[in-house]
Amino acid sequence: MWQLHQFPLCPFSRKLRLVMAEKSVAYELVRENPWDGRDAFWQLNPAGRTPVLHDPARRVTLCDSQAICEFLEETVERNPMIGGNAMQRAEIRRLVALFDENFYADVTEPALHEKMKKRLILRQSPDGQVLRQMGRMLHGHLDYIDWLVDTRQWLAGPQLSLADLTCAAHLSVVDYLGGIDWRGHEQARDWYMVMKSRPSFRPLLSEKMDGLPPPREYASLDL
Repeated sequence: MWQLHQFPLCPFSRKLRLVMAEKSVAYELVRENPWDGRDAFWQLNPAGRTPVLHDPARRVTLCDSQAICEFLEETVERNPMIGGNAMQRAEIRRLVALFDENFYADVTEPALHEKMKKRLILRQSPDGQVLRQMGRMLHGHLDYIDWLVDTRQWLAGPQLSLADLTCAAHLSVVDYLGGIDWRGHEQARDWYMVMKSRPSFRPLLSEKMDGLPPPREYASLDL
């Protein structure tokens, strides 16, 4: 069986967990805090980042969430997450890159640093100015998600895709950290509620980060 090395608030691990659940790929979780710098983990991934998908029996190790998702797309036929024609697949990949790169840099990473890393690792208080800037950037991204929801059935087109799973994974981390103001973003909020209601999402809603509980409404399916 696959072993998925991850920690609960890693958005890239969450993306992969959603993909594996949607494709019914079995795996077991292995808790890995990259900041601990374990030699055994660095031997699996010299980049020192989660997620890492490892099968000890087959001596197979896969690193980088997008590379792993592409591998699963090519090797597991069930429920394709990068489907459609060439143009549709390009649009899916474009949006995945937007969320994994721009949204992460603007929103997810600052939220993790200020609200998780400073609290659990550095023992520091969050920087209010950084959080306010993060909130402004988040509203810009939510505006774009509103537009996508208004003009398409799913974010990238007519079918659920890796774009939806990637966006929902990042939003779920920020949501866990209590950082989303949905006012004025009803379309994005309703789409996110649909994503949270999927069976693949349930394990994420039940998992907690040690020493950092989520707000009460985090697991709610009714905002």
